Amino acid sequence: MISIRSSIKYIELLVAIIGTIYLFKYKHTYLKYFLVILWYTAINEFSGYLFRILGFSTNMIIYNVFHFINFSFLFLLFNRSLEIPKYKKATSIFLGIYVASFFINMFFENYLIEVQTVPFLIASVLLITSIVFYFSEILNTEEVLYVKNNMLFWISVGYLLYLSGNIPIRVIRNYFADVVSLENVLEISSVLSIVMNMCFIIGFVWGEKDKGKL
Repeated sequence: MISIRSSIKYIELLVAIIGTIYLFKYKHTYLKYFLVILWYTAINEFSGYLFRILGFSTNMIIYNVFHFINFSFLFLLFNRSLEIPKYKKATSIFLGIYVASFFINMFFENYLIEVQTVPFLIASVLLITSIVFYFSEILNTEEVLYVKNNMLFWISVGYLLYLSGNIPIRVIRNYFADVVSLENVLEISSVLSIVMNMCFIIGFVWGEKDKGKL
């Protein structure tokens, strides 16, 4: 399982490469910015690894900045994809709530040495809600007939599975580390990350050109 955790950065790099290969399918949509996030994810993960092998005492700041950028982008992505006004307004509010929680939490956690907890949990719950909004919309349109060819659908499935599993993991990791094996918790998180990235790959490979255009 240690090898599985250490392989995550290579899987993320692979996803970024595959996303680049299939860029022609979505280069005219807002999803092209998702490719930037994928490359940022891979580079960030390798940077965190480099920090560790160089002997830095902590690399938490790069992950905190990453989560802030990643969650903010995802809220914007779903805001762009939704058509029902009340859903679009809700995702805009969700983004505001997360940004506010991130900066308020700086008074309680040192982002240089501690990974954000409360903002992560808030963003996860609100992003899952945004994904549910998206699923609700496509279920009521003809798009549901072609859902397996929709890249955003697979991206949504990946994040839904990852975040749903990581909410309890993050709680256990930060508040119950003394009574639960942290190794097992990290193993589960690594598996969830692999599942999420596999969903991204399926989306790139199966997705049709500009399907689910934003």
